[in-house]
Amino acid sequence: MRPEHADLAAMSVGELAKHLSTHSHLPGPRGNLELADAFSATAPREAILEFSDVDDEYLRFCGTQGLGRLLAESPGDGWLRATLVERATDPLWRVREATARALHILGRAEPGAMHTIVAEWIRHPDAYVRRAAMAAICEPCFLTDGAGFRAGLGACEAATASLVALPPADRRAPGPRNLRQGLGYGWSVVVAANPGEGMPAFDRLRMSNDPDVAWIVASNLSKNRLKKLLG
Repeated sequence: MRPEHADLAAMSVGELAKHLSTHSHLPGPRGNLELADAFSATAPREAILEFSDVDDEYLRFCGTQGLGRLLAESPGDGWLRATLVERATDPLWRVREATARALHILGRAEPGAMHTIVAEWIRHPDAYVRRAAMAAICEPCFLTDGAGFRAGLGACEAATASLVALPPADRRAPGPRNLRQGLGYGWSVVVAANPGEGMPAFDRLRMSNDPDVAWIVASNLSKNRLKKLLG
């Protein structure tokens, strides 16, 4: 951890807000993820809850990510789960990304709780929530055991099916488009984690005549992790 991030736990809520804003790297193409990680790991509960519900983009990002730690400490907290669902549909794309990062924190501490949320969210009517679930589980570190792999493969299959079920005109809406973009890499991550089980599912996907599925297949085939598998 960089020295400027070492004393976050000792700061007041006001000091934290000033520090995060000063070192956010915004405006800019990439926010300070290292600082957000440090905040999520050390900030007091009151700062996380306050920042997760402010208008400032970076503070809201950090607070939303920090909700993952609070949920890891209390996996059954229904209010935290409901709040993360709301943040998954936030107008700010960085906040939506922070929701997936919050589930990463939960997954490292309580894999089973993460799998339960992914299974619930992947069937949510809002495509942004489905995308958050898929993006959260489709990371190599969460796919190393059978339960994690099955959660990842199931998420990709369910998310793809939900996209195909939409009328073509509805797929052009921002949420479904964002979900399609996520599926454009998520499948390759899952298949690379377990080719023996993942590749047959992906091969079935390749047989589809649906134009959006064809785009998802082509996007994943362009990823180096799949290029290596297919030679």
